[in-house]
Amino acid sequence: MTDTPGRPRPRRPALIDPAAADELPGDLDPAVRRDVAHTTAAALVHQGRATADPDVVARLVALVETEGLDVVAAMWADSPAGSLPGALWRLYVLREWVRRDPATVADRYRLGVAAVPVHDVVAGVADAPGPADVRAVADAVLSGVYTGELDAALERAGAFCRVLAAGAAVDADHLDEVDPAGATRQTRGAASLLRTAEELEHAATLWRAGRLE
Repeated sequence: MTDTPGRPRPRRPALIDPAAADELPGDLDPAVRRDVAHTTAAALVHQGRATADPDVVARLVALVETEGLDVVAAMWADSPAGSLPGALWRLYVLREWVRRDPATVADRYRLGVAAVPVHDVVAGVADAPGPADVRAVADAVLSGVYTGELDAALERAGAFCRVLAAGAAVDADHLDEVDPAGATRQTRGAASLLRTAEELEHAATLWRAGRLE
């Protein structure tokens, strides 16, 4: 995500320490980068859980939109999947994909839900969802990080990713005859989504054990 030429970059709201965020794109010592990732992730989760203000939670959910994907990536993208910043990064990337291409995500879900034994109530999506429905569930998952049980939010996101992975695999099968290259891309996408689902589910297990930091 880049800034529009000729326009000043919007001021960052006080969700992330601006000094820490500004330092990250440079050649920061890996240990310092790791500390910043864990500190900012823990601070955001604490901030969300410490408030009853829905506007604060809404700002936290919209973090990528307000801060920029590049800033969030610089903080968390290199964090291990089995860490709090790594888990948050996966949740925000999932929401950003849904936000940018809800029609494709809804189509993948409709294909996948018939192919895998994941109950709609677990994944949090209604029957035959449209773009607005999948956007709503992506927002609800992230809201759950700050207002509900974090492990439940992670498991819900994992279930959602499993359905989308199945949908991508079904789509790959449909494309195999007419677009082999497209089928290969979809197969790789399905594998990536399945891996993300497993990582999110493992992060939920770590959280319950008090080991997700």
